[in-house]
Amino acid sequence: MISQESSVPRRTKKAKTFILGIGLTLILSLLAKGLSLLPFLSIMGQLVLAIILGMIYRASFGVPGSIMPGVAFSNKKLLRFGIILLGMRLNLVDIAHAGPKVVLIAAVHITVTIFIVYGLARLLKVDRPLALMTACGTAICGAAAVVAIAPLIKAKDQETVVSAATVAILGTLFTLIYVGLYPFLGLTPEGYGAFAGSTLHEVAHAIAAAAPGGKEAEDMAVIVKLTRVALLVPVSLCVGYWASRSQGEKTQKSKIQIPWFVLGFLLMSGLNSLNIIPHAVTAQIINLAYILIAMAMAGLGLNVDFAFFRRNGVKPFAAGLMGSVVLAVIGFTLVHVLGFA
Repeated sequence: MISQESSVPRRTKKAKTFILGIGLTLILSLLAKGLSLLPFLSIMGQLVLAIILGMIYRASFGVPGSIMPGVAFSNKKLLRFGIILLGMRLNLVDIAHAGPKVVLIAAVHITVTIFIVYGLARLLKVDRPLALMTACGTAICGAAAVVAIAPLIKAKDQETVVSAATVAILGTLFTLIYVGLYPFLGLTPEGYGAFAGSTLHEVAHAIAAAAPGGKEAEDMAVIVKLTRVALLVPVSLCVGYWASRSQGEKTQKSKIQIPWFVLGFLLMSGLNSLNIIPHAVTAQIINLAYILIAMAMAGLGLNVDFAFFRRNGVKPFAAGLMGSVVLAVIGFTLVHVLGFA
């Protein structure tokens, strides 16, 4: 009887610390959202800022081990739910109306970039999970792709943060470069939008870079970029299959990991494409998706210290940088070849 009574306070304490862990990631994600509205920080975006805030908090105050289960819940369970809801940002009808050229330029870029960045990272002796996440993040949709791929290959939290931060920094750098180069590229607004949307890392990067080209450039950038986001589904399925086969070679098992949350992403995209949900509701769902994913990013940041990032971030950054340069060159070429320019 006494042991049963004494276990009640322990369970209550665990519940409180669990909620505190989730609450901390929520506060950091909302703070990141507010900071992302500032002009000089908007280019970084809410997700990147959430990672940085998590790392700064850990370095400044430390993170009690008692709240880590709640933090882990945010960066694993809530992450998957956020990715599912993010599907509401994608309208498959818009992609279909854009024509096969948009799908072609997106597919070529993703395929080439994954192989190049992964190959370069492995040449630099970067571990496979970190190399693959950096490649997928560079090729598809930045940090969101990194955290979608991470559970499929059983990546460590430290590796996930390094990869997400690397891709985010590269995307911000190339966004600034594109804006500076725009007057000298000689592209039409539509061509410049296709160039930005097919080569930059995050949706926010593509929109920010396309802004000098006006509304036509921005619209094309979003369509091309979201086409790349849509291809996260087949890429995730391929990665899940590859990971299962690789592990099967060691364990003599051949179970295929199916990323159900990515299929949920596709289902939500299909629902959004039916145009049966009011735009105001859709916008709020997308906002919730970003808050949940930002909570996951904050949780990842709370797991990593700056010393680890300094030790392990240089080689992935070098591979991503070289891959991004190649991606930009190929993108500029395809824009002309496919008649976007």
